[in-house]
Amino acid sequence: MLSEMQSTISNEIIKKIEPLIPSGCSIVKLEAEGPDIILYIDNVEKFYAVDNPVKDIANALKKKVIVRGASNLLMNPEEAKAKISSLIQADAKVNEIRFSPEFHEVWIEAYKPGLVIGKGGSTLKEIIKSTGWAPKVLRTPTLPSEIEKSIRSTLLKEAELRKKFLLKTGKRIFSTVDKTSWVKITALGGFKEVGRSCIYLETSNDKIILDSGLKFEATDNSKDFYPYLSTLNTPVDEINAIVLSHSHLDHCGFIPYFFAMGYDGPIYCTPPSRDLMALLTFDYIKVMKKQGMTPIYEEKDVRKALLHCITRDFGEVTDITPEIKLTLHNSGHILGSSIMHLHISDGLHNFVYTGDIKFSHTKLLNPAVNVFPRVETLLIESTYAGKDDFHLPRPEGEEKMMRVVTETIAKGGKVLIPVFSVGRSQDIMLVFEEFARRNPDKANFKIYIDGMILEASAIHTVYPEYLKDSLQRMILSGKSPFESPIFEVVKGNRQEIIDGGPCVVLAPSGMMTGGPSVEYFKAFAHDPKNAIIFVGFNTNYSLGRKIQKGDKEVAIVGEDGRLDTIKVNLRVETASGFSGHSDRRQMMNFIKTMRPKPSLVLVNHGEPKKSEDFANSITRILNIESRSPMDLDSIRLK
Repeated sequence: MLSEMQSTISNEIIKKIEPLIPSGCSIVKLEAEGPDIILYIDNVEKFYAVDNPVKDIANALKKKVIVRGASNLLMNPEEAKAKISSLIQADAKVNEIRFSPEFHEVWIEAYKPGLVIGKGGSTLKEIIKSTGWAPKVLRTPTLPSEIEKSIRSTLLKEAELRKKFLLKTGKRIFSTVDKTSWVKITALGGFKEVGRSCIYLETSNDKIILDSGLKFEATDNSKDFYPYLSTLNTPVDEINAIVLSHSHLDHCGFIPYFFAMGYDGPIYCTPPSRDLMALLTFDYIKVMKKQGMTPIYEEKDVRKALLHCITRDFGEVTDITPEIKLTLHNSGHILGSSIMHLHISDGLHNFVYTGDIKFSHTKLLNPAVNVFPRVETLLIESTYAGKDDFHLPRPEGEEKMMRVVTETIAKGGKVLIPVFSVGRSQDIMLVFEEFARRNPDKANFKIYIDGMILEASAIHTVYPEYLKDSLQRMILSGKSPFESPIFEVVKGNRQEIIDGGPCVVLAPSGMMTGGPSVEYFKAFAHDPKNAIIFVGFNTNYSLGRKIQKGDKEVAIVGEDGRLDTIKVNLRVETASGFSGHSDRRQMMNFIKTMRPKPSLVLVNHGEPKKSEDFANSITRILNIESRSPMDLDSIRLK
């Protein structure tokens, strides 16, 4: 029964819940924490005497439902910790048990979360029934990770602040509004260009930001570095939500700036995207300061963004406003990367934004999803969608990379592979690990990993469920390829590697717009025995593109602020097929096999000629209306 219940939920929802509450127990408090319905139960034992009560309530409401014990049920934390430890198998390897009184939760961190959960969630039910605390299970990274420690500690430390934010967001989501009659989007960045991706989606009731990134080749705080946020004529505190597709800086790097400017709303993304965004934006601040520039936001703004993340797994339908439902789907690009499906105003319009996609299998991820309940408008990237953009088949790309590596090592040279810390690094590591496993006699060289690659790889071990099935099984069985002894983490002076023997170095940034890859290049470039292999996209004005296209001299800003002219004598190669983006053939196939067929296709995230040609080809070949907008264009969708 629901008598004398404290509630922030509408009577309509309460009426749906009431008949589903098992007899002998009551809900003493009902809250909306963001899009989630929270039930505080006075008798957990009676509640779980019925099979799947949470599932029944969630199905009735079509919302995510979380059950917690009432305040009077909460066992003393020390006693609860001992009880919980007795309920969990020793094989689970519990690393830490911590309590969050604000949420009536106990966080259990373990190397084997499945053993903490128990068959059908049996152990979790025993924990809440015997202690009153609602268990939240976290996976311990198999690699050391300072960022994971920091994220989890911050979320616990600032639980009171996060609770207030979630209740405020829930009040907004479950409010009543008049039905909207129109939908439009405005291109704020990343249209007919690669970088600073940002889309503004607006209805008569809602203002939503989809991605907000920085531009790669910009080397200072010029206006070309950021999205055209100033053109909105909308205060940031009127924006209802930010949705993040994935955590490369050209999509997430500008998000903390919203919090620096007073935004106090939610960011919706997958759990890995939240963690990777924190990693990369913290690093952005460090890099800017190292280059003698002032970052546009501070670490406190990154932490505030972290606290305002509401994470969702693939396939979860979530109300992000009273009229907009969001579902995230795998995009196949990097860990946790998402295609966004927005269902607006009871089906008035359905909008799909791909972010960056890979519509084929890789060693790291499954291919992008292209089946949705309803779609009227598709916004799709075009990084490699030009008429001549056809990647080598993946096996040929791997063969070429390993051939260049072994030839260079045999001559006594060193190989530099510039990589993004997230995505390509891990993909390339898997290639080397497999090569070493299958050819132990040929893998007689050191492979150094530098920069944030170790931290990013550790985050991959926290979320194996987002990885390709075969890789997931390896990590869960304690055989993570990222921990192979063939990899050596750079901890000390890079000069030892530069002066040392033949080796391979994986180092960010992938486009050589800064970071360790530039330092290694300056040291390796003069020697024709050495080689550099590009395995990802380089924007037009990046240092990586200049080297890739064959420039024999390049200018690099030194630590003293002066330009150094570097002669390029080393071997320059490109191993195609490793990109986290689909090529022209895969992109056309994504749209051709998409279900249902969209009525309108909009193209972004590509150089001008590629975007225009791709849009024209979609219209001509697939007979779907298609356009290639430019930055600052507004398009009415309904």
